[in-house]
Amino acid sequence: MRTADFDQIVEQAFHRIPVRFRRRMHNVAVIVEDEPSPLQLQRGNASHASTLLGLYEGQPLAYRSVWESFQLPDRITIFQGPHERMARNRKDLVRLVEQTLWHEIAHHFGMNEQEVRAAERLRKMRRIWPH
Repeated sequence: MRTADFDQIVEQAFHRIPVRFRRRMHNVAVIVEDEPSPLQLQRGNASHASTLLGLYEGQPLAYRSVWESFQLPDRITIFQGPHERMARNRKDLVRLVEQTLWHEIAHHFGMNEQEVRAAERLRKMRRIWPH
């Protein structure tokens, strides 16, 4: 898939995030990269590049202080290659990207990996998980 087409899928997924969350996402860059770097694999605790779909890098909102000075933007990186390898078709790709973006945004709001996974299970049980 062309990078521009994948970028569009990510942008559409971002716009499906409820406004109440998007409004609170200040100074956050959503980036698309082909593959995770070795450093990103390490930060994401992934043993293989195909297992890391996205990565949040930054200071979660729950741990910020009003006394902090200017900081560089937090980053949510979505990796195109792993998504394409995992998806069965375009519809599945759209679903995976949306789920990954939700996952990384949850980290931005201060949820740790266990909390994010628990929230994902709850959303699936309630059938409100994307697609």
